Amino acid sequence: MRFLYIFIFLFSSFFVFSQDKGKNDKPKSLVKTAEERAKELAKKAPITSYKIISIKHDTIILDTTLSIKKEYEYNYLRKDIFGLMPFPNEGQTYTTLDFGLRKFSPFPEFGFKAKHFGYLEVDDVKYYSVATPLTELYFKTVMQQGQNVDALITLNTSKNFNFSIAFKGLRSLGKYINQLSSTGNFRFTSSYHTTDRRYIMNFHYTGQDILNGENGGLTQPEDFEDKDPLYKNRPRLQVFLTDAQSFLKGKRFFINHSFRINTNDAENNLFIVHQLNYEHKFFEYNQATLGSTIGTSSLLFQRFGTSSVASNMIDQTMYDRLYNKVGVQYENKTVGKFEFFIENFIYNFFIGDDKNVTTKVAGVTTTTIFPGQLKSTINTIGGQYDYRKGKWNGTITLSNSISTQPMRNFDASLTYTINPKNSISFQYQNISKLPNHNYDLSNSSYDRYNWINNFKNEKINNLIVNANTQWLKSSLQLTTLNDHLYFSNDTIGNYKQYISPKQFAGIINYLSLKVGREFKYKKWALDNTFLYQKVVQNQDILNVPEVTMRNTIYFSDTVFKKAMFLQTGITLNYFTKFYADDYNPILGEFFVQNDKKIGEFPMLDFFINARIKQTRIFIKAEHFNSSFTGNNYYSAPNLPYHDFMIRFGLVWNFFQ
Repeated sequence: MRFLYIFIFLFSSFFVFSQDKGKNDKPKSLVKTAEERAKELAKKAPITSYKIISIKHDTIILDTTLSIKKEYEYNYLRKDIFGLMPFPNEGQTYTTLDFGLRKFSPFPEFGFKAKHFGYLEVDDVKYYSVATPLTELYFKTVMQQGQNVDALITLNTSKNFNFSIAFKGLRSLGKYINQLSSTGNFRFTSSYHTTDRRYIMNFHYTGQDILNGENGGLTQPEDFEDKDPLYKNRPRLQVFLTDAQSFLKGKRFFINHSFRINTNDAENNLFIVHQLNYEHKFFEYNQATLGSTIGTSSLLFQRFGTSSVASNMIDQTMYDRLYNKVGVQYENKTVGKFEFFIENFIYNFFIGDDKNVTTKVAGVTTTTIFPGQLKSTINTIGGQYDYRKGKWNGTITLSNSISTQPMRNFDASLTYTINPKNSISFQYQNISKLPNHNYDLSNSSYDRYNWINNFKNEKINNLIVNANTQWLKSSLQLTTLNDHLYFSNDTIGNYKQYISPKQFAGIINYLSLKVGREFKYKKWALDNTFLYQKVVQNQDILNVPEVTMRNTIYFSDTVFKKAMFLQTGITLNYFTKFYADDYNPILGEFFVQNDKKIGEFPMLDFFINARIKQTRIFIKAEHFNSSFTGNNYYSAPNLPYHDFMIRFGLVWNFFQ
């Protein structure tokens, strides 16, 4: 409740200070002086002098306005999550509805991908350039017993040097048994360039941890679906795991810098470029009690099969990677930039000591030795061409492995900007990707979760065409997957969960078309996003909903003598039924299942948002239709989406 009191106090304070001065307030001469000072400050530091810069040096101006886009981005991930279905508690994972959200990298990755939605990658970290110190505070209530806060402060000590410190923290108990989320994302960034921009540097450090209670879903989903009043109190619903947890932790040091060899910037320039990325990750799954029960039965069974320990099982995996990229870049102001580079990628995927596992199948006993680690070095050579001039912006990158592990990456993108409101872009990728490490090696206390594999590279062809116009926003994606890797469900029966990695020998063809359009009439607007997906395959490996949509009707206007900008409306989210991938907590991964479909339920949210100066206030009644449209809403095959709840918070920018 203390957060509610804080929110009411802040809201009322903003409202009071936004009103016109009355007769009993300070003299008008003092008010006028304050207004003049504000105008002088705006002249010295206009909003265009507050810049947010990506690792690719794309720059946007800080936006303190209130729009429907800000409503979509007001969530734990701080980005539009259309195409993602949240799990019932904040800070958990997401079911992917839009396969087009997946990013492809040719290098092998740590794995445990379901745990990484809230993990900030290199591309997620932003850099800043500000005229005066800037602070941003994000606050949002959660499901139960906790809060979500994201605080950032950045300043330039000079025109040449900027640093920022930020921390995002979350704690939410959740409505179901054993569903606690507790996360922390710390980041520090710095940017520097010499006055003549001969040397340019971006650096960041991140320290992140994501802790989740893992309940394994409902043992008897029918108790939820039947609307029994007894189970309106959600902790009464029985779950498979009552004391299991997963924990992902990581830290990263990253630097990207360049040095111009010639003293003065000229028509032709030569640069030395270098990028270093060192990252350490740690994943743990622990489960104190291995036995589960169903209903009123006292018979214990182990959901994940037999294990080498009777209780207090702990599986731990550590990972170190060191990536270095060194290149020579030639720039011609007319033709563009040409770069030749060498990449060195060293990894160590460490689980523990070598382990002997004995299995007995059809009376035959076999013993398999599982190594405790995977480590190797990958070297590649490549080139890149950049052209940015006038209305054209294009990049072509080609790299190929010169070490024993084969790998290939070709990435070409081109954007043509017709005018500020209309542009069209193309991107083509052809990748031969090394398998993620947890496909090749797993060493667990559970016998069925041990494997050593030598999978072939995944081959990916991906074409994306985007058209952003003042009338319509559309995206067409065509993807072909060869030797696709996935986790399969090897379970026989409803209550066991045996998961293993597989490689699909066939070809998967994927097509998607996403269209967005906003219609406005006076103070009313209707914002629509529609996604159509089609998969051609001879087995149900890649499963996505055929149709996913979001529609928002809202009203916008200024109130209180234009002291406040108000926006209120209703959002509908919907997707058609499909065999959604299920979630496995031991692996921190989703796996393919073809037993239960989810979907075809509406999710309605009512929101009231307001902007007072640089403060945006958000109030939302989430999923308010849950009590009268049927208990068929699921985030995963046996895990319901959350019920109706009211949440609120704010995003507040300070300029000093």
